[in-house]
Amino acid sequence: METKRIYEQAGVAMTSRSYAEYEKMFMLQTEDLIGKRVLDVAGGASSFTADARQIGILAEAADPLYAMSAAEIEAHGRAEIEVVAAKMEKLTDVYDWTYYGSVERHKAGRIAALERFLADYESSDQAERYYAAALPELPFEHSSFDFVLCSHFLFLYEAQFDFEFHLAAVKELLRVCKPGGEVRIYPLLSFRTEEYSRLADLLDELAWNGFFAQKGEADLPFLPNSHQFLSISKPRLG
Repeated sequence: METKRIYEQAGVAMTSRSYAEYEKMFMLQTEDLIGKRVLDVAGGASSFTADARQIGILAEAADPLYAMSAAEIEAHGRAEIEVVAAKMEKLTDVYDWTYYGSVERHKAGRIAALERFLADYESSDQAERYYAAALPELPFEHSSFDFVLCSHFLFLYEAQFDFEFHLAAVKELLRVCKPGGEVRIYPLLSFRTEEYSRLADLLDELAWNGFFAQKGEADLPFLPNSHQFLSISKPRLG
């Protein structure tokens, strides 16, 4: 039997994705987000927060990365981008390049997103939107955000974080979400490109606690089986 070829990852990677990628991962409708408070959790050096704020979305971000200086993040980010590109070169036939086109274009997009992030992170008021924090504990009041997003962290690192961590993390995302708001998580896969093995258990726990969760169809065909995100609605009070 042929050995399954997968992306090898040790530790949690730092990512730098664009607003356009977030739109496709989470099927975001920009007009629905204008004036709304949106939290990006574990987004690393993605430019989502910077890009979103330029179009009137009240975006903020939380990641342990933000304990580092801009220079440290830049050095780490550029090194990470090179490592990712080298790994992808060996797996080009595994991925769907419809969106990114090639390894070089993927790499260029990462660099551009990193640079937009850094420009915003170095601004004088960056402390108002970038918070050094890690799941499952976030430094926000209950019911603070209209939308809460988390990409390429939960589920993806199934081998490193157990079910109890995942459950606590999702509950924390819901804690900081407003009643009537929504949490979205993408993708639903581990690095083996297989659906998170405890997803059914997680959905049962959420249903038991009064949350409505469902799978949605994403529009970023890249990783095998990465066509879905998880949407969790927080009930309105009363």
